[in-house]
Amino acid sequence: MTRVFRPIALFLFAISYLGIALPVLGHEFWLEPENFQPETGETVSVRFRNGQKFKGAELGYFKDSAVIFDWMQNGTRTPIMARSGDFPALQATADQDGLLVLIYQTKFNILKYTDWEKFVGFTKHKDFRGALERHAERGLPQEGFKEIYTRFCKSLIGVGTGTGQDDATGMETEFVALSNPYTDDLSNGFSVQLFYQGRPRKKTQIEVFEKTPAGKVNITYQHTDDQGKALIPVKPGHVYLLDAVVLREPTEGIAAKHDAVWESLWASMTFAIPD
Repeated sequence: MTRVFRPIALFLFAISYLGIALPVLGHEFWLEPENFQPETGETVSVRFRNGQKFKGAELGYFKDSAVIFDWMQNGTRTPIMARSGDFPALQATADQDGLLVLIYQTKFNILKYTDWEKFVGFTKHKDFRGALERHAERGLPQEGFKEIYTRFCKSLIGVGTGTGQDDATGMETEFVALSNPYTDDLSNGFSVQLFYQGRPRKKTQIEVFEKTPAGKVNITYQHTDDQGKALIPVKPGHVYLLDAVVLREPTEGIAAKHDAVWESLWASMTFAIPD
C-alpha cells in the first residue's frame, strides 16, 4: 500500500472541524470505494458515508474519531496513515494483487432522544425485541435519554485477480465474509457470518441494501442461523451494504460517565458483484 497525498477539501474540513451545523445524519455508516475492482497499481479511493437507504453524506477521516483504520491483504494487516481532514477518507495505491479488506472502527458518539417515537421506530426497524419493555422496566423516561453508539465497518475490494479470503479482525462486532465476491460462484448466494464479542451471533437480523447499476436501492432482510451465518442473494453488477446492530445496556461506568441508558454497536460490510 502506497499513500497518495492530495489537498484537503477545505470547505468540508472547516464544517467538520468548526462544528458548523449539518443536516441530521442517518442511521447507517459505511465505507464506499470509488471502484470495487481496481487493477494492481491503481489508486484505491474510499469515502465514509452516513445516511439511510444506502444514500448518505460524505464524512472525512479524523484521527480523533477513529479507533482502527487498517488495510488487510494477503495475510498482512497494516494501519492506514490517513490525515485528519482527508476527503475522501482514503487515497492509496494498491501495490499488491488480491482481496483487500478495509477495516474501520469509530470511537463512540452520543445521541439524545427527544422524541419517543424515534426510539420506538429504531427498535422495530432493527428488530430489537423486548427493548421497549426493558426500557419501561428500568423506569427510563420517554424523552431526553441518551444512547452511545460505535461503528464497526469493513469493505471488500478485489484488487487485480481479487483472490483471497476475509477473516475476523477482533472488532467487538463484525461481519466476516465466507465467500469471495470477486472469485467465487455466487449463484446460490453470498455467504457471511456475523460475530459479537468473538462468538457467532445467531438468529439476528441483517438488513441488506442492494444498489442496482442505475442507482436504485432495494432493501431486504435476512436472519442468521444458529451458527451466525446467512446466505445473501446477490446479482451481477450490483453493490451491497450489510448492516446489523447490537443494542445493549451500557456498563455502570459508561452509563455514569456519559449519562447514557443504551449502547448500540453497528456492524457494516460493503462489496460489489462483478458483471
